[in-house]
Amino acid sequence: MATYKKRGNKIRKPKLTDEGYLEDVKFDGESTTQEVFDTLDETASRSEQWLEKNQKLVYSILGGFLLVLLAYLAYDKFVSTPKEIKAANHLAYSKSIFNKAETATVDADSLYNVALNGADNKYGLLEVAKKYSGTDAGNLAKYMAGIAYINKKDYKNAIKLLGEFSSDDELLGPIAKGKIGDAFADINQLDEAYNYYKQAASLKENDFTSLYLFKAANTAMDLGKFDEAQKMFQKIKDDYPNSEEAKSIQMFIDRAKYATK
Repeated sequence: MATYKKRGNKIRKPKLTDEGYLEDVKFDGESTTQEVFDTLDETASRSEQWLEKNQKLVYSILGGFLLVLLAYLAYDKFVSTPKEIKAANHLAYSKSIFNKAETATVDADSLYNVALNGADNKYGLLEVAKKYSGTDAGNLAKYMAGIAYINKKDYKNAIKLLGEFSSDDELLGPIAKGKIGDAFADINQLDEAYNYYKQAASLKENDFTSLYLFKAANTAMDLGKFDEAQKMFQKIKDDYPNSEEAKSIQMFIDRAKYATK
């Protein structure tokens, strides 16, 4: 049997046997090629023995996973998807009334009431939000109901429903937080308004949400937090120079700066 021998930095290469196979090579008394194969065979054998011994456990785990997967697929097909469709169908009526109220010049409150409570045996936003909670339509119903309450100056219900709404949308998420800030500002709870304006501004940072950063900065001025206000006004100038709020922002920066002196 050939053996690797270190000579300086060189190691002798193994030779082929007459049959064309590599010689068993030994590292100075350490494990041989055959020993490596023996170890692999032993490991494989142990694995097979473990599987044979625990096959009931393995089958139970696989079976449980398969049942969960099938249950999820069945729920999605027979419960979740049909529920989403029903919710969207019920929302269609109240949404159309809500849209009319948003553009109405007279009797807007009456339209908001119909949108919220429904009519002619059709669901209003509140009913859709309650009965179809957890669906996309139910979630959107909460948003629209919150906006309706804002416009009706029912700030308590507006804050509740908008607080339950959640969205990753670039506009709706920040608007919901910003509207909660508006509601708190209208009832003169400026600390809460300030916090929600900041949340709205940080939820999606873009030229649109700079509006809420601007509102947060102005609310900070009202609260006497002039340093914070100056930083936010400056952020609008630096990060959102193309926004509507940036057009006259230097005046607000100067105002906050002088207020600190």
